[in-house]
Amino acid sequence: MASPTSSVITLHINGEKFTLPVDHRTTLLDALRERLTLTGTKKGCDQGQCGACTVLLDGRRAVACLQLAVAAEGREITTIEGVAEGDRLHPVQQAFLELDGYQCGYCTPGQICSAIGVLREHAEGLPSAVTDDIRPEAGPPPLTPEEIRERMSGNLCRCGAYVAIVDAVARAAADGERTAAAIESESEEAVA
Repeated sequence: MASPTSSVITLHINGEKFTLPVDHRTTLLDALRERLTLTGTKKGCDQGQCGACTVLLDGRRAVACLQLAVAAEGREITTIEGVAEGDRLHPVQQAFLELDGYQCGYCTPGQICSAIGVLREHAEGLPSAVTDDIRPEAGPPPLTPEEIRERMSGNLCRCGAYVAIVDAVARAAADGERTAAAIESESEEAVA
């Protein structure tokens, strides 16, 4: 039963629905970790500054420590536990694995979720602080190391794996472009 300071909410997480009572002050991070035992999302600074708790809300990056659980009701939440498709790693996860985009691994879930969001934002043509041409008709800017560093700057790595992280994001982007080109080619062949 809900009190005036709590509610029963339903969260849509990684394709599943979870109904739980929460105090209105409960952050999404605490609901994920403490109430639902989805511990892949890490608690770092608890102030929105380190990015360790980054998840995807409706496909956009969000730091779960600053997001109230009640405000996430009705939104699609993707945590690190939900980015792979069965046993097949997400391309960003695969790139992190192949290029050692981690050391201790603590920040890695947030880095991977953030990188997935970065690639989506980039594909949509959204500029960053270092984008030269921000006109919508210019399309996505080149995904240079500078662009990747700027876009990933909200995620800190105490081990200093930044070079490998940038390389992993670049590889995942290149793999995604090759996959999109192959799908487009197959579609054109099927029409012809």
